[in-house]
Amino acid sequence: MKKGEGYSSSMSYQRSVRRNPRDNQPIQSVIISSPDKTLLIVVAFLVIIGFLAIFSATAPKCLDEGGNPAQFLIKQLICFVVGFFGLKFFMNYDYKKLADWNVVIMASILIALFLVDFTPLGVTVNGAKRWINLAGFQLQPSEFAKPAVVLLLANAFRKDANLLDQNKWVWAFFPIIAMAGLIFIQPNLSMVILLGMTTVVMYMAAGGSLKLFLSCVGAMFVTIIVGLTTIIKPYQLQRLRTWRHPESDPLGAGYNIIQSLIAFASGGFSGVGYGGSIQKLSYLPECHTDFIFAIIAEELGFVGCVLVIGLFFTFMQRGFVIAARCPDMYGKLLAVGITFSIVFQAFMNMSVASSFLPTTGVPLPFISYGGSSLIVSLIMVGILLNISKKRIKKIRNRY
Repeated sequence: MKKGEGYSSSMSYQRSVRRNPRDNQPIQSVIISSPDKTLLIVVAFLVIIGFLAIFSATAPKCLDEGGNPAQFLIKQLICFVVGFFGLKFFMNYDYKKLADWNVVIMASILIALFLVDFTPLGVTVNGAKRWINLAGFQLQPSEFAKPAVVLLLANAFRKDANLLDQNKWVWAFFPIIAMAGLIFIQPNLSMVILLGMTTVVMYMAAGGSLKLFLSCVGAMFVTIIVGLTTIIKPYQLQRLRTWRHPESDPLGAGYNIIQSLIAFASGGFSGVGYGGSIQKLSYLPECHTDFIFAIIAEELGFVGCVLVIGLFFTFMQRGFVIAARCPDMYGKLLAVGITFSIVFQAFMNMSVASSFLPTTGVPLPFISYGGSSLIVSLIMVGILLNISKKRIKKIRNRY
């Protein structure tokens, strides 16, 4: 058989061959296909929509302050370039080698979170101390905790999800519990919920005990009830009170929800047109971050909302397909964790903007303004694309 015979000419692949030293005949070849193109296209559309939405939401404010109308867009573009290089690197870096970096990644994030919480390097914005100032750039370490938790859990669950039977749960979960605790102090309850849900999904995907899972769910409800009366902060409790009845405090705690719903109502089916939003003109605070989906709804209407939701749905579908096709458990769990983390965060953000969930502080992946979120999301996509490269082993006796 001639070299390359039997394979589609449109398929991009690389082949490495080990030869028998006696007869110089190949005994194994590995075919690596190109990354998932549909996933790449979906991410490209989401990023472009994000650029357009950020410029539309921030340009009036920048002009009113006498600044460059594209200054927020330029900052986001710079972060995109950094994230793109991260995507390219991890797309070509064998995901199986990522487990070797778990200790370094875990230690770096724990140190960064400690610096945010307990040193002057931490930057407070709107009452939350979530950012660290390094050389004039602000980073949000809690965003980097998302891929760290996925990497730790994938490595822990790759052989057996029932770690309690092996007394290995301390080494697997202590770093995650420590990160969650430091993030909760900031405070950033929404990120803690995201990390917790990611842990549950990866545990179940690895074949974890359903009985133990249900026991943990019951304990979680008890913890939530206790937390609502003892641990939860007053402003977080106020968010829950105004979630169902924002009209009870229209100029206070319920203001953001009301203005966001007005944006949805104004958009109707086809929207008021790109750039035509009224709510972004000082009516809706944080319209370029937490409530950017409301601006999309106002300017692009129901059609724009369905487009964004459809893109995230396609992202989820491709991510789970990649997980199903991956030949090893470590890659499967990485793909499940990354896909769920990004899609669930998008669900939380869009649900808050439409008042389906109480107000939280999570950005919309790829779309909301925020360098840390964009960089981390692109890096996670790079790992997912690397997993999507099918590694097919062939045994051959001769050419």
